[in-house]
Amino acid sequence: MTGIERFYATIENKPVDRPACWLGDPTPEAAKKLCAYYNVPSVSELKKVCGDDFYAVEIPYHSPTCNAIFAAFDWYGNDCDVDVEERTLTTPGIFADCLDVDDAEALNFQWPDPEKYIDPAECLRLVEEAPEGKIVMGMLWAAHFQDTCAAFGMENCLMNMVSEPELVHYVDDKVVDFYLKAMKVFLEATKGKIHALLIGNDIGSQLNLMISPKLVSEFVIPGAKKLVELAHSYGVKVVYHSCGAIRDAIPLLIEAGVDIIHPIQALAAGMEPQGLKDEFGGKVAFCGGVDTQDLLPNGTPEQVKAKVKELRKIFPTGLIISPSHEALQVDVPPENIKAMFDEAGKVY
Repeated sequence: MTGIERFYATIENKPVDRPACWLGDPTPEAAKKLCAYYNVPSVSELKKVCGDDFYAVEIPYHSPTCNAIFAAFDWYGNDCDVDVEERTLTTPGIFADCLDVDDAEALNFQWPDPEKYIDPAECLRLVEEAPEGKIVMGMLWAAHFQDTCAAFGMENCLMNMVSEPELVHYVDDKVVDFYLKAMKVFLEATKGKIHALLIGNDIGSQLNLMISPKLVSEFVIPGAKKLVELAHSYGVKVVYHSCGAIRDAIPLLIEAGVDIIHPIQALAAGMEPQGLKDEFGGKVAFCGGVDTQDLLPNGTPEQVKAKVKELRKIFPTGLIISPSHEALQVDVPPENIKAMFDEAGKVY
């Protein structure tokens, strides 16, 4: 099977010869270390030789305030010392003092227009650089819940979800509309060349959801559903990302139509692979499972291989083998990444 064939078979819960595998998106320091280990000059070359079935493309976004779509909203203003590239959700944003929708509208915030800052020709160029046979995945992120938290400051936002829900919906709807438009620009430019999009919101802590399932249903799922429906209208599968213990939100994500849930954060409460397989196997696919909190940084290659064998036994299909956090850190020895790919790449 090709990587693309494995990808679709995994989603459809059909047999695969071996799992599809994704390296994730290593930090610059980790990427440099991996490239040196594999003796290649770039991450693109690394992905060709390490066994990665995916080729991830960041949506190119260039505005006067940033060069990353995940930082498209300047919630802090030019006079603030917060760098939008290194923002924190807890810093009070421009809507922090708003008491209702009228207050929010009175601010006259300049909502960015993605059509102005995404070049379709650049989108196509980046996608066409993908090596033959790779699963091409656009990294849209579209973290509308996180963006909305940043717009108020997280504490303000979470309180407003209960006390002034219409105010939160007002901001969130604007953010979702931005990402829908950005997605359409990207997918129109690359029509027929994209297999998947990654979107998501971090809604889990190590122990549980950060907000109740009821609030997830009200403030996260409607936006997710709109984004999923638009991607599916182009024949593109959706990988939905959330770190943490999100088991109670998985039925809601399945209802929203997501195809793959990323990651299985291996040490988070309730995210044990066997339990996920027993409850959700055949209803949704997963990606992740190889622990980045302890196993990959501190374990041996033999322990990593044993974990991959265990995951393959639990999920003969329905799982893309990957580190349990996409931003692989520099503390992970390259030998352990090689062990992960070597074991996942075996045809039993």
